[in-house]
Amino acid sequence: MLAVKIVCTTLGVIALLAEAACSRADSPDSRFDGRYCSGTGNAGYLRLIDQSFEFFHPNPYRQNISMLYLGKEERLVENMSWYMWWVQNSYGPTFCSLPYLQEPWVTALQNAQDLWFKYQGDGKNASMLAGLVAPDGSLCDCAGPNGAIYVQGDLDWKMHDWFYEAAAAGVVMQGEILLISRDMQAIRRYLPNLKRACEFIEQRRDPTNNLFLVGAAANLLAPSYGGIRQPDGTFGKGYLAGLSVNYLAALDRMVELLKLAGDTEDLKLYLHRQKITRASLPLLRADEGYFVKAIAPDGTRHGRFGQQRYGYFEVAPNVDAVCFRAVEDHTAVRIMSNIRDIPQLRPNGFLITNYPSLDDTYLFWDDNKGIEKHDLLRYGRWVNGGVWTTMEARAVMAAGRVGYYDDVLAPARATWKLAKRFQLDAPLQDFGKNVWFTANQTNLCYDSLGVPAAVARGLFEYAYAADSLTLYPHIPRTITEYTQNEPVRFGQKRLTISLRNGGPRIASVRVNGRAVAADAPDHVVLRYDELPMQAQVEIVTAGAWPHAREDENAVFFGPDPDVPADLPTLPDVLAAQQRVLQAMHDKLAGRKDAEYARAFLSEALAAYSAYRKRAALNAAGSYPEMDPGKQSGVMAWYQDAATNLYTGFETMMERYAASEDPREREMGLAFAALRGEVKQ
Repeated sequence: MLAVKIVCTTLGVIALLAEAACSRADSPDSRFDGRYCSGTGNAGYLRLIDQSFEFFHPNPYRQNISMLYLGKEERLVENMSWYMWWVQNSYGPTFCSLPYLQEPWVTALQNAQDLWFKYQGDGKNASMLAGLVAPDGSLCDCAGPNGAIYVQGDLDWKMHDWFYEAAAAGVVMQGEILLISRDMQAIRRYLPNLKRACEFIEQRRDPTNNLFLVGAAANLLAPSYGGIRQPDGTFGKGYLAGLSVNYLAALDRMVELLKLAGDTEDLKLYLHRQKITRASLPLLRADEGYFVKAIAPDGTRHGRFGQQRYGYFEVAPNVDAVCFRAVEDHTAVRIMSNIRDIPQLRPNGFLITNYPSLDDTYLFWDDNKGIEKHDLLRYGRWVNGGVWTTMEARAVMAAGRVGYYDDVLAPARATWKLAKRFQLDAPLQDFGKNVWFTANQTNLCYDSLGVPAAVARGLFEYAYAADSLTLYPHIPRTITEYTQNEPVRFGQKRLTISLRNGGPRIASVRVNGRAVAADAPDHVVLRYDELPMQAQVEIVTAGAWPHAREDENAVFFGPDPDVPADLPTLPDVLAAQQRVLQAMHDKLAGRKDAEYARAFLSEALAAYSAYRKRAALNAAGSYPEMDPGKQSGVMAWYQDAATNLYTGFETMMERYAASEDPREREMGLAFAALRGEVKQ
């Protein structure tokens, strides 16, 4: 097999030799020790996990979350050209990163999501798009400092219904943040917003079947859903499967939040809604177990694979149903098997949105020829057969749940190839072959962090409840021991997890050496009140493994190049900023009343270190595939990340200096003094 990979170029031979060397080094008994995890077994897979965590910290090797931080507004952005914050685009990376996301990124993410709730529909707020006024409770497609867009804003947006499935996704994300934090003040703040969003969705529940009737572009990855064409050529509503699936995920979180809040009256209502929504899901499934895209009121199914009309397979509602445990285990396996049985759904490592092309968009109903002439809707380009890494994140979670690790590795390979080129763009066109902005030397979009986020979360799923956290271990059998150094957040408590991987069944669990009963062979429930503040969770599994697919053992991640010992100095502006931050870091050392500021400073200082290390790697010729222009563009990302973090901390300290809180005011004034001293 190796012989056929040889190409007649120097770089090709180098790549081949590196792959062979990596394969020798990463034997089945290899030991791997990384920054965020360690273990024995498949060192390539362990390295993949370690690097997945790395996307959520400044580092010299690949694009990361620090490069999407906007300092003046202390928030994340979709990318540095798209100023708003999108619901459907952020869904995958946000949900998948939340258990282990650290400060200041948790706060930066919340600040971004706050824009959705600041401009939540109230029957009065006018959209930035033609002044549309959304009904009360509506969330949005996207929001920014100056307003929101309440419907999906591309194509013929005047035909679009309100963004119902985005509202469900928004409740899931904010609900997950609150369940993880267990911050009662925050729960009381956001719960009214979340209730209003749920009431907004409930307005479309059909009491005859408990499904939801919505029109065009109400779906995630809108506007691929065209509604239902009527005999007179207009477009009406249909029962959208993705809305039921994701609203159930929202209701699951609302039930747990209401328990935490002690809201017994509304809890009864939401338990009822949860029950009837879950019970209605089989109506949306084909005989083979998978979800269709939508059902017309007359019973016609859209997305019933293989039928003459509307015979495509729709990926998003299916992977979401598995990811969010809307279906039981045996149905989850059937769904993921259906996806694997259609190889055209994964032509280039990533899953595309659908196969074959849609024939029920409102612009090209029953017109497969006409759609190919449309710049956005032609097959393989955008929401019709394109690649959305926000969806892929949920697909990776789903694959991990059913043990299809080759379907974790395939999108990981594709993502890492883009990351190496500093081209983590989204969406991806040409069935995932090309980035969206092909003219740019570098690209970075928040969506693209979804796959590494899901690789990490998918190891244990982390199902948060009002009183507990449930772990579902999904460690490939080629990894025999695994230790996760990156802490998992659960209220004020922090968990580190290790696992001895002897089989698919949980044999024993210990927390700080104390035995804990495993609730079932496939999961363990950790009660919040029984956990110490720093919990070391040790899991041992046993039993006979099921048959493995060959690709599960693949070794494809070699180590990153070593950083040279001699690092270049920072440019003068960055050096001055770094000195101020370091002085503040030293001043706050050991202060328990300044934990957030200290965490912020640690990540900010890491960004300056990453700049120096990347510059040293470039100077050492570690990236010969990048010409000087490309390397300069890469360094601009590092410089901007460091500067934005400085600006963000400076903005926070200026606010603190004017605060009535004595602790904040003292910190803010101390920073101002240090800034003056260092500059002098």
